[in-house]
Amino acid sequence: MRSVDSFYRTLWLTGTVLLLVSPVIAQDAKTAAEMKPYTEQLSGTDIKFNLVPIPGGEFLMGSPESEPDRNEDEGPQHKVKLDPFWMATTETTWDLYDIWSFNLDIQRRKVENLQASPLDGKADAVTRPTKPYTDMTFGMGQRSFPAICMTQHAAKKFCEWLSAKTGHYYRLPTEAEWEYACRAGTTTAYSFGDDASKLEDYAWFADNVEDKYKKVGLKKPNPWGLYDMHGNVSEWCLDKYEPEFYKKFGPGQAADSPLAIPSKEYPRVARGGSWQVGPEGCRSAVRVPSSSDWKQQDPQIPQSVWYMTDALHVGFRVVRPLVVPPPEERKNKQYDAVLPVDAKEKPGRDQ
Repeated sequence: MRSVDSFYRTLWLTGTVLLLVSPVIAQDAKTAAEMKPYTEQLSGTDIKFNLVPIPGGEFLMGSPESEPDRNEDEGPQHKVKLDPFWMATTETTWDLYDIWSFNLDIQRRKVENLQASPLDGKADAVTRPTKPYTDMTFGMGQRSFPAICMTQHAAKKFCEWLSAKTGHYYRLPTEAEWEYACRAGTTTAYSFGDDASKLEDYAWFADNVEDKYKKVGLKKPNPWGLYDMHGNVSEWCLDKYEPEFYKKFGPGQAADSPLAIPSKEYPRVARGGSWQVGPEGCRSAVRVPSSSDWKQQDPQIPQSVWYMTDALHVGFRVVRPLVVPPPEERKNKQYDAVLPVDAKEKPGRDQ
């Protein structure tokens, strides 16, 4: 493969942002210094997505008491230490999500009479959801738009499939990882400063949309090259929502990769604000708890473990840690998909 300098070039084609990333062999990175931006191409499809390295380090999580529109659950501020990881530059789109949820890769192989690769075989074995009972885009747009309305369980199962499909370990970010990546070295209310009047340059939110989400990657990125961290759709994190979780950490030594491990279905954390909220809801420190109201229109009895009919504001993006955690750690910390003990399920239908 021809070697070229690493750089990003943004092309505006028919309203879609296409990021061209210089080719790198991402799996060769063994140290943080070797981490480079890369493009993940899904075998047997024409779908790809981009990731950038997020350096390990420490940051101050939460918001100061002096920050306007601050919520109580954003404090107290506390130091957090994190290991390096890659993060997708955009929210997961329907283009990518539907390959898993509708078996599009399997169907394409059948139509084109293609042989499944060893990775395809592993991915095919991952459980996929039942067909949705309604249009989960709700007419807001599909190609290049963020996937929405999935439960956290569904997002984690997608990550399991994506890991098998690519041979790289992907998962949802922890709440700490998400805020660290969103801030990108800043300590202000937003990744671009404290002036909310500039938010329109970086985000889709209630003041500049017409009651629907927008295509990913159309606004300015944050300093680390991440798009739509403020607004568009909120993004699932691994953590359960615990309003006083930050109080567990003192002002001294930095908390090492904190995670509030879920013990029940609700509430769990989503981050980043959305197209449904105002500027105050798009700040870097804002935490959003999930609730059963997000699926109150679900016609299935028991309610689906895959879909949240009323969560039109919720999606996700993936991360890939530099060091893959061992299976026991992944199990204990619920990095991977595990049905909560109180989740309603129907064997043979929703799992």
